[in-house]
Amino acid sequence: MDDPKKAALIVDISAKLPEWGAELGLDALGISSIDLSSAEQKLWTWLENGYHGDMEWMQRHGTKRSRPAELVEATLSIISVRMNYWPEPSAPAEMVLNHPELAYISRYALGRDYHKVLRQRLEKLAQRLQTEIGSMRYRVFVDSAPVLEKPIAVKAGLGWLGKHTNLINRHAGSYFFLGELYTDLPLTETGATTEHCGSCSACLDICPTQAIIEPYVLDANRCISYLTIEYAGSIPVEFRTLIGNRIYGCDDCQLICPWNRFAQNSVETDFQIRHQLDSASLLELFAWDETTFLAKLEGTAIRRIGHERWLRNIAVALGNAPKSTKTRQALLAKLDTALSPLVREHIEWALEQQA
Repeated sequence: MDDPKKAALIVDISAKLPEWGAELGLDALGISSIDLSSAEQKLWTWLENGYHGDMEWMQRHGTKRSRPAELVEATLSIISVRMNYWPEPSAPAEMVLNHPELAYISRYALGRDYHKVLRQRLEKLAQRLQTEIGSMRYRVFVDSAPVLEKPIAVKAGLGWLGKHTNLINRHAGSYFFLGELYTDLPLTETGATTEHCGSCSACLDICPTQAIIEPYVLDANRCISYLTIEYAGSIPVEFRTLIGNRIYGCDDCQLICPWNRFAQNSVETDFQIRHQLDSASLLELFAWDETTFLAKLEGTAIRRIGHERWLRNIAVALGNAPKSTKTRQALLAKLDTALSPLVREHIEWALEQQA
């Protein structure tokens, strides 16, 4: 940078950013450069192997995902932030998983949609930056564009990539959201931290569907989170019993991770549990018609999957639930009214399991 005063200001701001982030309720902040060449090769190998399932958008944008300046012109630095999400108090995850008549929902989705919460904080951070330094080009991302958020977070020093492919921080575990602010400011890179997974293979061993096919490689086609959230089709029969009572996402690989003994509960009120979703019964949630589904889940990430997938997922879980007259009656009643062939197929499978 030619202007010595502005260069000094950039260095000063780079140092102050974590403090500004904390003032906005962000639990950590780091700065990454835009060189993601190492991650780019790993991404293309993963895509070539078809491990992205039917998420064709993962390759639609070509190198924009791994070359930030192609996505947002003139980008020089990326501010990466994390925000804890585990709500407190909540029903113990293991307890819900061990009670097959209850519905297990991934703990990140029990409250308000994190996309909105984190995006607002990042926009406020960008405004603070502009106040301090003047006009700048920037763009905020929270799962909203082709961004390699985990490799960026690694380069920004927020943690390391675990064998389950989630980011891990030795002081905060892995129960947190990530967000990014692309900017044309030449900020000072934080620097990556060291890895601490060692010889541990707990996440690989615990995965119900063996979706982590080798350390650091996840096959989405086998992943319960993908099958219950992203995948719109018929859940492969081979995975249905393995899904258990997980109706939205799966936390098993994180629940077993020893680093999550250091996980920090969220103090964010927006992430507090809605409608007792941390321990609701399958039959209660299965009874929701579409109007109820849309109303109760307004403002949550779950709403994005739609009522059809919601019923599909719960039907599978009811097929795995203890056999009971109430469960069969609920399935038969819904079968009579289900207009979707997809839902009907999964209800019929559940009825076979309940026979």
